Amino acid sequence: MADPARARKLAVRIRQIVSAAIESQIKDPRLGMVTVTDARVTSDLREATVFYTVYGDDTQIADSAKALASATGVLRSTVGKQTGIKFVPSLAFVADIVPDTARELEEALERARHADAELARAREGASYAGEADPYRKPADGEDDEESAPDPAGPAGDPSGEDPVESRSAR
Repeated sequence: MADPARARKLAVRIRQIVSAAIESQIKDPRLGMVTVTDARVTSDLREATVFYTVYGDDTQIADSAKALASATGVLRSTVGKQTGIKFVPSLAFVADIVPDTARELEEALERARHADAELARAREGASYAGEADPYRKPADGEDDEESAPDPAGPAGDPSGEDPVESRSAR
């Protein structure tokens, strides 16, 4: 088992090497506008998964996947030459779904914004069904009785004094 920090560093280096090699070395006409988004290496440094996105429609995505699959050997040898490690990890290319998820999330937020705007428009000319202040207010005569002090005192003692317990030394 390799150090996790070493695996992360190797993954970053593989991502850089593969993206540069796709741009400069791979001349496959099926390869569209590919962006390498991430790379992950297993803890034993034997396998690397490279995540990518393709700008375009479904046919361009499928063609780019085929082009990357056919160029795996060239890309692996390039990674081996530039990293200088004893065993070069095998490369697997996986289409990244994060941009699709982000796009769906953005569409859901936009629908929520439109629903809020429609609700605000419907609320513009609306008025309350009952009174504007639905809480009961005391009548004029009741207000005086509630504010008067209780003649029995706070604890119900008719003397009006608070009962106090004292501790004395025995």
